[in-house]
Amino acid sequence: MTPDQRLTWFLRVIGASALLAFAAAIMPEKWMIEIAQELGINPFPESPLTFYLARNLSLLYGFVGALLCILSADLPRYRDLIRWAALGTIAFGVLQWVVDAMSGLPGWWTIGEGGSTLAGGLLLSWLERTARADSSVTGSDETLR
Repeated sequence: MTPDQRLTWFLRVIGASALLAFAAAIMPEKWMIEIAQELGINPFPESPLTFYLARNLSLLYGFVGALLCILSADLPRYRDLIRWAALGTIAFGVLQWVVDAMSGLPGWWTIGEGGSTLAGGLLLSWLERTARADSSVTGSDETLR
């Protein structure tokens, strides 16, 4: 598998996974409460603001997933944007750690969410740099434009 193919598949897998967040945006409130309780987040604050924030965050994740799928469709065109997406994901992962810790969420949540986002950003950065280096050696970006 070429570096571009690895990068494409990574973007598509993460993008498709994030698209699932659209379902959470329309999830019944009862399900949100039950899932939170199963995860040990008690009590779940039942207020319009909580549901608004949860639904809007799900929409945001879904739109990020759609963007990643779009980026994966044309690497030469979006290569610079993919680099910025990787850097932004790394920063986002670090900030998630801070925000999750400040929010009093369980340690497993803080490590899992921030850690997986940070790891994903680092992997995306590595895949992008590897693919960029390969395309500059092979000249594949120039032939694809």
